[in-house]
Amino acid sequence: MKLSTKYPVSIRPLSEEEGGGFLAEYPDLPGCMADGETIEEALHEGEDAVEAWLATAKAEGAKIPEPNKFRKYSGQFRARLPVSLHAELARRAEVEGVSLNTLAITLLAAGLAKNNLSHYDKQ
Repeated sequence: MKLSTKYPVSIRPLSEEEGGGFLAEYPDLPGCMADGETIEEALHEGEDAVEAWLATAKAEGAKIPEPNKFRKYSGQFRARLPVSLHAELARRAEVEGVSLNTLAITLLAAGLAKNNLSHYDKQ
């Protein structure tokens, strides 16, 4: 297995202003990306880009990051927020009959989805 297949890749369509086709980006490897007319071509070119990125980093003695998909996440994080926001969220959760955690997760997921969709609207 090529080392490049261990790194997660994000594929997105390119706008006509960007030249069309698709862009393959490797978030664990800053600046590592490739494009192609098709998704398959972008992925194929991406494999070459990853190999070149890793070879350059190794030659320069730079630290090579571990692939993100192999990192373990607990599914938990703590957040400190203003008392007024905490109160507003708690009231809304009570009205909706859900826990504060459920409400917060729902709002975060909705915001993330909206942000991701608006990213493509700007293309």
